[in-house]
Amino acid sequence: MPHLNDKQHLPACTTRRKILAAGIAGLAGTTLIKQHDALAANSESVSPPSIISTPARVWGPQAPVPFTPDPDIISYDPSFNKVISWNAPLEQAWRGNVSWLEGPAWSVEGRFLLVSDVTGSSQYRYAEDTHAMSVFRKESYHSNGNTFDNEGRLLTCEHGLRRVIRWEHNGTCTVLADKYQGKRLNSPNDIVVDKDGGIWFTDPDYGDRLWEGHPNEPGINAPTPDNLTWNLGTELSTELGGAYGQQAHVFYIDPETRELTAVLTENQLAGPNGLCFSPDYKTLYIASSADKAAHPGGGGFRNIYAFDVTGNKLTNQRIFASMTLNGEKLMPDGIKADVVGNIWVGASGSLGLCGVIIYNPAGKMIGRLRMPRTISNLTFGGPERNRLFMTARDSIFTLDVATQGAGLS
Repeated sequence: MPHLNDKQHLPACTTRRKILAAGIAGLAGTTLIKQHDALAANSESVSPPSIISTPARVWGPQAPVPFTPDPDIISYDPSFNKVISWNAPLEQAWRGNVSWLEGPAWSVEGRFLLVSDVTGSSQYRYAEDTHAMSVFRKESYHSNGNTFDNEGRLLTCEHGLRRVIRWEHNGTCTVLADKYQGKRLNSPNDIVVDKDGGIWFTDPDYGDRLWEGHPNEPGINAPTPDNLTWNLGTELSTELGGAYGQQAHVFYIDPETRELTAVLTENQLAGPNGLCFSPDYKTLYIASSADKAAHPGGGGFRNIYAFDVTGNKLTNQRIFASMTLNGEKLMPDGIKADVVGNIWVGASGSLGLCGVIIYNPAGKMIGRLRMPRTISNLTFGGPERNRLFMTARDSIFTLDVATQGAGLS
């Protein structure tokens, strides 16, 4: 996902209240009241979002006996109650000295959660039974998305080396994709596998920066940045960064030939990020983290899009969810489906709104998990695949649910 700084997570409601109060007092009153009315007209609720639970919640090992039902599990539809356990609380299962956790993937054989620290350029293994985190790979070349294929092999997206790799059972590494039409990839982001073993991944440009990858070499469509030297500091930086990248794509890798096919261009879907299949693999959902479309007729605007899947072709592009809550356009990131077809979305936004948004198969928001920080990605795991793991900067949050994850990871 795009790496966000803390300023983008500051509470919005306090500022909004102060501005509104000032408007009522006569300081630019007319303009501010009109702005507030416009916000209310486009909101699902006219009330400002609450920031904390009442009483204020404590997270982590010092947390008291959890509330039941959990006040930060918010239901908008009776169907949500069927997939939530009323006495299972949200928990901060782990927090530590990492920079930006992403790409959670559950190993069925190993019974552990694999995560990437994108900016820290490492991968970690989290053991849910002991809550212990250990180093899985000390240098991961700014890995992001991970998943396991139909044979239990680990697939990883690497920003630094601008490639998608597969770790074989004998410990060797196979490069599945690193170039398209002679140009290096940008920064492969998220990855999924279909029922036939086909590999789908998104390739936006979020990793072409110093803290989670490598800047582009100046070239066509890649103006020279005026605030850095693109190849300074890292050994083999010209190899790691490669030449300048290209427009964002969604790609498909054939499981037999390893042929790389572009199934969507940036003009069709700007800022492709998280992606997941429906339980029957007939629909592919893709999150757009771009705040606008790259082409007048294309998709973007921080929506989630749905596509019909036929082989390696995508058709019938449509908006599945607009990611709007309380008048604020949230930014979707990692997404996963459960076995009944609900889509669980990690979301960035103002404190009080960020967290996880859950949509039913028809695209209706049925509930949300109000979290203390942005959720970058999520997956279902545990022996029964009924534990939701959520990554959030330096933390892993969990929730036991009354459904199970669809697919592999």
